[in-house]
Amino acid sequence: MYTPPELRSFFLDYMQQHNFQFSPKELFEPVDYILQLGGKRLRPILLLMSHNLYQAKIDAALPAAYSYEIFHNFSLVHDDIMDEAPLRRGKPTIHQKYDINTGILSGDVMLIYAYRYLLEVPDKNLVPELMSLFSKVASEVCIGQQYDMNFETSTTVTIAAYLQMIEYKTASLIAGALQTGTILAGAPAADRHHIYEFGRNLGIAFQLQDDILDTYGNAATFGKRIGGDIVQNKKTYLVLKAMQLANNTQKQVLEELLSSYPKDETAKIAAVVAIFDALDIKSIASRKKDGYHQKAIEHLALVKVAEERKIHLKEIAKELLERMK
Repeated sequence: MYTPPELRSFFLDYMQQHNFQFSPKELFEPVDYILQLGGKRLRPILLLMSHNLYQAKIDAALPAAYSYEIFHNFSLVHDDIMDEAPLRRGKPTIHQKYDINTGILSGDVMLIYAYRYLLEVPDKNLVPELMSLFSKVASEVCIGQQYDMNFETSTTVTIAAYLQMIEYKTASLIAGALQTGTILAGAPAADRHHIYEFGRNLGIAFQLQDDILDTYGNAATFGKRIGGDIVQNKKTYLVLKAMQLANNTQKQVLEELLSSYPKDETAKIAAVVAIFDALDIKSIASRKKDGYHQKAIEHLALVKVAEERKIHLKEIAKELLERMK
């Protein structure tokens, strides 16, 4: 079996051979820009890892892996526009480097190419199933983004609703990538189910860790502004749990802060974090994240391949959820 670094190297080589240096430059240069910014390449690597559980050669899975990476980055381009985010992976977002119209149109063409690369899988008999799964995943990502935006102004968001939103927006794409790898490899139906559930639970845990890092991470390593969710009044798990546990005074302060857009954003972030700290929200969120991680590992244990073949998936799951603690 290949290690994750080896799979990453194979995937980056494939990306380099299939770059977006096309005309018109104004449309495709931003696509190359976002794809070359780096990142973990999590979704394509997970897809290749799940494929490699059953198949020694991974060439047949590379187009689908690229499809998921292109779609993921497409969603980031449009998310950044909607969130008015200045940075992505520590660099200017596309709409900041170019302009909003460029971000919209370049994002659109990325979505089209995501489908085009999915059609490049060698076994065309698998295309209907792959397309059905990919379309489900893509629509859930969009549904999750809309819920995320709705939650910014809603005063009735529940923790259950939030967890459903991040399942759509984040976990669905991870789960879909993993299951796509097993479909391409001809895995049994039961294994496909459990690998999907592994990815779904891992994805929720991953987003909870992202929420924690948005407030408690390091900007230099996180790649985004610390406190950005607070500035945007996002109803993250940390906020919702704090509202649930806060006394009347704390709750009133949180409600006022998280419905405001003050000029002094730093002071707003500090005030919200002070309440989080008083309620031990970071530890509570970390335990919630760990619970989903455990569920992921339980599903992985039910996948009918030799345990030694699952080692890399277990390791990468652990690394993702311990990053920048």
